[in-house]
Amino acid sequence: MARNLDLTALRAFVTVADVGGVTRAAGLLHLSQSAVSMQLKRLEEAIDQPLFDRTGRSIALTGEGEQLLSYARRMLERNDTVLAKLTDSGLEGEITLGVPHDIVLPALPPVLQRFHAEFPRMKVTLISSFTRALKEEFVRGTCDMILTTEVDGEGAGETLCQLPLTWVGAPGGKAWKQRPLRLAFEGKCKFRPGVQAALDAAGIPWEMAVTSEMSRTIDASVSADLAVNARLAGTQMDPLVPIDHGGALPELPVNNVNLYVAESCRGDAAEGLIHMIRQAYGVLAQPRPVVTTTFPVDLRERRSS
Repeated sequence: MARNLDLTALRAFVTVADVGGVTRAAGLLHLSQSAVSMQLKRLEEAIDQPLFDRTGRSIALTGEGEQLLSYARRMLERNDTVLAKLTDSGLEGEITLGVPHDIVLPALPPVLQRFHAEFPRMKVTLISSFTRALKEEFVRGTCDMILTTEVDGEGAGETLCQLPLTWVGAPGGKAWKQRPLRLAFEGKCKFRPGVQAALDAAGIPWEMAVTSEMSRTIDASVSADLAVNARLAGTQMDPLVPIDHGGALPELPVNNVNLYVAESCRGDAAEGLIHMIRQAYGVLAQPRPVVTTTFPVDLRERRSS
């Protein structure tokens, strides 16, 4: 039958070993000397070994006591860690941040990691949705701050960067050559109407090959070279790559990444988060090496379509 060591007795034992006497340990533990002595006795009886050598004027650990002390320290440390994690209600506040799902990566995770390190008692609740829905949540007061993707003249947020919308497809893919051009977009994606309008203006026939409310479905379809999609430059993630179409596809609009902050969202933590977001999304607009998928453009193929 399994037996359990008394953590209270272990704490008394460690304290006595650290300060070298029962009297001082009793003061630190806010117990009487007899109570501490009783806990030590109970612990020695539990393991059936003497823990202290009491033959001299001062008490000293026995060999068994030295061994137990090492285990006891680790057990108490684990105990204190668990209690601190599960019972700590010392949060200083909460910020609800809304971000369109297509610009969460790659910029936001490092921001959240850095913010947690600098403001560990602040909680950030992340809401990922479409720009239209996030702006509605912001107006209702559900979100303290939001990021949006908007064209010039749309909205009144602070513009953090401007990113061109780019065609993306599968590595080595050929779906971009097909006519009608097969598209894969979420039903509520705000880029979808602009992409369709650009294709219409260029006289390129298209069809909605894949429509879904799940971004993973869209990514899987494009990765399988079943269709193409459009993403803001620098936000597409592996395995999708920008398509170097050489002019076979139309240029797409530039979008602003805008930041909205509620008047009530104030304080060092909020200002810190705003600063980190500005830095992270500002970097997205900087030129960087891009691995692209390059194909020769066959003008005859375009004319025949």
